[in-house]
Amino acid sequence: MFPAFSQTKAKTAYFCEPCGNECDRIAFNKPGKCPHCGMALSLQSVATHEKNMNLKRLKVLFYLQNGVEVLDFAGPMEVFSYAGFDVAVVSKTKDPIVAQGVLKIIPQYSIDDAPPADILAFFGGAAGNATNDPAVIKWVQNAPKPEYYFSVCTGAFILGKAGMLDNLTVTTFHESIEELRKAFPKAKVLSNVRFVDNGKIITTAGISAGIDGALHLVEKVRGRDVAVQIAKYMEYDKWVPAQGLVVDKQIGTAK
Repeated sequence: MFPAFSQTKAKTAYFCEPCGNECDRIAFNKPGKCPHCGMALSLQSVATHEKNMNLKRLKVLFYLQNGVEVLDFAGPMEVFSYAGFDVAVVSKTKDPIVAQGVLKIIPQYSIDDAPPADILAFFGGAAGNATNDPAVIKWVQNAPKPEYYFSVCTGAFILGKAGMLDNLTVTTFHESIEELRKAFPKAKVLSNVRFVDNGKIITTAGISAGIDGALHLVEKVRGRDVAVQIAKYMEYDKWVPAQGLVVDKQIGTAK
């Protein structure tokens, strides 16, 4: 095992995926598992790893409503956690919520005490519990503005109800495409795309597509190498960045 990577002269070393502990900064000279956190070790450039460790740890807030779809938020949670982001859950209150009728979740925050975030995310599964609640929509509209809004599946309806999808190109769960078009006619709603990036607002298709959108967002803020490394660690071999759409705001076209 090497000491902290800032002390090693090796160009590459094995590191665990970011877990928020001190072992994030320990370099190892062979593959295996981190003896401190148990995460698998992967070969990385020491310089790149050091650069990533010195970057700001982004704060991510997941708004979860009762009935939320588990994979909608669990997939992006894995991606953002492995990227070294700090993920927390907010709901209308701090009372436990139940995802898909089986998984009980205790939010760390309510809409009354939620802190500012760099990424504010919304998810499908009983999204009407949020869109039909004026207090929740008012909070979405008035909360401190994040760097990015992120929605998965019918979580797009929450952003739409808050007035954030007008004149944007967006997507949602494949069975809700027409419903989103009718609900928010000023938005251009696409089908057959895994995610759409408008710069500040990223919407994804349903359920597993949230992983694609989250990997894209990690690529956007941390680089392709980090996103690819996370996808490999998660054994998410199906990630194809080109299946998403990035809207170029400067020239008004998509690429």
